[in-house]
Amino acid sequence: MEENKAVFKDRNLQLIFIVTLFAVMGVASIAPAFPQIIRHFHISEREVGWLIAAFTLPGVFLTPITGVLADRLGRKNILVPSLFLFGIAGFCCIFARTYHFLLVLRFFQGLGAASLGSMNVTLIGDLYSGRRRMEAMGYNASILSLGTASYPAIGGALALAGWHFPFVLPVLAVPLGILIAFKLKTPGPESTQKLGAYLKNTWKNINQRSVWGLFVLNILAFFLIYGAYLTYLPILMETRFQSTSLTIGLIMSLASVTMAAVSASIGRISRVFNPKTIIIIGTGFYFASMTLFSFSSSYRSVVLPALLYGFAQGMVLPTIQTLLVGLAPIQQRAAFMSLNSMVLRIGQTAGPVVIGFAYGFGGIQYAFLGGGVVALAMFGIAAGMVRK
Repeated sequence: MEENKAVFKDRNLQLIFIVTLFAVMGVASIAPAFPQIIRHFHISEREVGWLIAAFTLPGVFLTPITGVLADRLGRKNILVPSLFLFGIAGFCCIFARTYHFLLVLRFFQGLGAASLGSMNVTLIGDLYSGRRRMEAMGYNASILSLGTASYPAIGGALALAGWHFPFVLPVLAVPLGILIAFKLKTPGPESTQKLGAYLKNTWKNINQRSVWGLFVLNILAFFLIYGAYLTYLPILMETRFQSTSLTIGLIMSLASVTMAAVSASIGRISRVFNPKTIIIIGTGFYFASMTLFSFSSSYRSVVLPALLYGFAQGMVLPTIQTLLVGLAPIQQRAAFMSLNSMVLRIGQTAGPVVIGFAYGFGGIQYAFLGGGVVALAMFGIAAGMVRK
């Protein structure tokens, strides 16, 4: 694209934004329908959690495979069938007559979703370099944040008509797949190396101090997202302030909107600070937000840490992604980013457990103080392992 053209006006990037929206659709859009699903299929609150597990489990095992295949066969040859499978299996959930069959369909939808969260950032890495790559990553993180903030409201509105109506949304992935097949222009990274040589070179590029440092930073960031923030902020507000679900949602949306605004500005921020400095500043915001949450005593005292948390997210996540795609040669970039997606799932899974230990030891205050310790660890790793 033309160097003087704004990044967000590029048709390729706009298509990638839509892929990003589908990458975060699978759970957030159906969660408001869980109470109706429980009643319809006569299941327990514990059993409904399998709707999430059946969807996310395939990604743990399949994501690295799709990354290797995308490097060997080409990005669109993996992305387009993945969108078709995601859309068709998700839409078919409407017609499930038993809960077990619904879980099977969710598993197949998860197979289709496995590559979406890594392929979008891989494509950004293929298409852009330098500061334009940082800008594109920032805008993409902004879109992701807006999607996660809006899907519960969209899904909840659709669920008013019945438990199955939120499952209409995934079918839109099918026309997107057709559009990408014909309209998305991306370099051809198909590897001509033999598989053994490809895997050896991929490991050689991954096995660097900065790469492992960035992977660990991602794990710890998702410790904070899924452990301290998503799990224990609602508990904090309900126990300390007797907040309603609406109030809790508004505070959490405030952080999402802040993250979207900061992410969209990350290109301009990178003109002032180098990426390592941005990450270090972001970890400082993480530490401040966790500490302030732990001592909050009123609604006003929750707003500032929510804003700081949004600042931290908007600075750290797109910067880590930008550095990772820059360290990955184009021939191995999809494998890099798919491994990163696997790493994120470790943080998603272990975060609530680890922060839960702190909660069990000293209650809600210790849960967020534990988050502060994680933020300090992130600061040390960023300072010691990440190159400027």
